[in-house]
Amino acid sequence: MQQSKRLPLGGGHVIFVSRRHTFGTDALLLAHFAAPKISDQVCDLGTGCGILPLLWLRDQAVGTPIDAVDIQADACALLGRSLLENSWEGRVRPICEDLKDLSLPAGMYSLVTCNPPYRRPDSGKLCEDEGKNIARFELCCTIYDAAKSAGRLLKTGGRFCLCHLPERLTDCVQAMREAGIEPKRLRLVEQQAGAAPWLLLLEGIKGRQNGLKLLPSLTLRKTDGTATEEARKIYAGFDL
Repeated sequence: MQQSKRLPLGGGHVIFVSRRHTFGTDALLLAHFAAPKISDQVCDLGTGCGILPLLWLRDQAVGTPIDAVDIQADACALLGRSLLENSWEGRVRPICEDLKDLSLPAGMYSLVTCNPPYRRPDSGKLCEDEGKNIARFELCCTIYDAAKSAGRLLKTGGRFCLCHLPERLTDCVQAMREAGIEPKRLRLVEQQAGAAPWLLLLEGIKGRQNGLKLLPSLTLRKTDGTATEEARKIYAGFDL
């Protein structure tokens, strides 16, 4: 297992990360966008170091155990270490499985989240670290695989929330629809007002009719470079 380090999570809690399994702004934004209800049955696909479930536990946003899936054993081990350090054993169940062949029961969850690999295998240079490549490129799963898995796991009316690159929006919409999930909410994220969006946040609902709501763009920084008020709230507990 790669060397890990302990980072503050906020609220007196910590998270363990490694060079291979860490997190960025996109994960914080997705955790906020998904906004789980206390009664939700939640499954996080491709959880990595477990940043989404840990943020929700920190904020006491979910009252039932969260299932957190990752194909890489060292990622699940990092999450397990964070759970132990925060005395959250049993609050999240790390599941080391391929999301394309999950043993979890169908139709059980009211919320499924995924921060998927963004890049097609032919869209960039691979590095020597296989684990990093799996996290960045669609080597072990595609957006279509993630949506298909979410469609099986979700109950009717359940939500699937993901983040992705704006250039992959059509893939995200098509993948959801092929899985029986209708895109319902879309929010674009820009670094500064007027800048081209660098991230999208998309929510679909299983078994719903069409009708997509485009939310106001989320702007992270003002023209002077300081964080916007909304960004400050999302980044609570982290350095801006």
